[in-house]
Order: sequence, then structure tokens, then C-alpha cells
Amino acid sequence: MTIWSEEAGDPGHPLIAIVHGAMDRSSGMLRLSRRLDDRFRVLRYDRRGYGRSTPHDGPFDMPSQVDDLMGLLAGRRAVVIGHSYGGNVALAAAGSHPDLVAGIVVYETPMSWQPWWPGTTAGAVAVAAEGGTEDAAEAFMRRLIGNARWESLPERTRLTRRAEGAALVGELADLRANAPWDPADVTVPAMVGYGTDGRSHHRTGMARMAAALHGATLVGLEGCRHDAPTSHPADFCHHLVEPLLQRLGPPWA
Repeated sequence: MTIWSEEAGDPGHPLIAIVHGAMDRSSGMLRLSRRLDDRFRVLRYDRRGYGRSTPHDGPFDMPSQVDDLMGLLAGRRAVVIGHSYGGNVALAAAGSHPDLVAGIVVYETPMSWQPWWPGTTAGAVAVAAEGGTEDAAEAFMRRLIGNARWESLPERTRLTRRAEGAALVGELADLRANAPWDPADVTVPAMVGYGTDGRSHHRTGMARMAAALHGATLVGLEGCRHDAPTSHPADFCHHLVEPLLQRLGPPWA
């Protein structure tokens, strides 16, 4: 099944790939992309089961997510930026394909396979929700954006988001059951970020992740929450992306 993607910037420039999180889509990373595409070739895509990559029959496990990313890179070496669940895709890709992943930026990436990860997160509540996958998607979105905002969305939008529940439940259930990457395998330079105004489990998780990854740098974005790539794209680039690019040096392609 086809994975929808879009690239911006000069094809001759070094490549950056941006991977979105659960119940998101490539358009959610557009403000971040626009901060980069004057100097880089920037790849955004809708992960399987979301946005323009629907419908999709799965599977929604991590090896399939990495295969999708590798297919889009098509042998090109890239820096990979992963937001939320997308950070696990970036880490898994770096661990299995270090020849194609030059470095990674991950932000508030869930570590729900760990025994210390709380069972009260939006993802955990959605996976445990009674009913089908559509109800799980709605439960996730209500937790994420609030009941009032959810109910104000056009019916067509709500139906579209509910239909993405199969991808949500599939990928989050897999993430709870299977560690998607081994820290020993991730040897590329990494920037690990969290928002100082975000939830405590993300701050704790990113600190533990940075400690586990060799040579990783932990950065807290002041005044930011989970949606920092959208709400504070300039800060995200300045404090997370640019330091990684300086560390790598041009070019990495």
C-alpha cells in the first residue's frame, strides 16, 4: 500500500526526514519543515494508517514503520527527526540502518514498553478503552485536545480521525509489548528533547533515554509542551536540530 510523502527544498541539498507521532500526520510537521527547507531537502510523510496513507491494512509494528521510512529514503542518507511515537521510528531506523541515518532528533518519545512507564497516558487509556479501534481514537483525541475542541470539529474530521484508530491501537499495543530499539545499537549522534511545561513522564523518559544512548544530548525546551514542533518550531530548530547539524558537519549525504 502506498505511503504518501512530500519533499521540499533543493534536491541537491542534504536530506532531513521528519516522522510524526500517533494520531498526527505530516501536515502537523509543516511549520518545522518550513524552518529547514531553504537549506535542506526535507521529507515529510503520512505514516501508515494516517492522513493520506489511509486506508491501510497494516501491520502497524515497528519493523514495518522502519521499512516505510527506508523505502522513502531510497538509499539516501538522512538526518531523521521524530516527534512522539515518531521518535521511536527514528531510533529503530538508526539502530538497524546506521549507514542511512546520519543522526537523530527525538522529542517526548514514549517508552511504554518499560515497566516504569505510567499506565495513565493518553495512549495507554486509548488502548485499554472499551469498544473498537474507532472509540480508542476518539478517546485519545479527547485526552489530547479536550472534549470541547473535539466536539467542535466538523463531523467529517471526527469520522476521519476515528478511522485512524486501527493504526493507533496497532502501533501502541506493539510498542507496549515489544521494545522497538536497543540502546546498544543506536550509535549515531542524538539530540533528545522535552518540554519544560510538558508532562512529568516525558521529562523522566527523555532523561532516561539520553542516559541510555551513548553520546546523546538532553535538551529541555523552555515553556514548551508536547506540541513543540508546531507551537515553537524556531526554538525546536535552534536548540535541537541546529546543534545536531553542527555536530555532524556538512554534508552527511
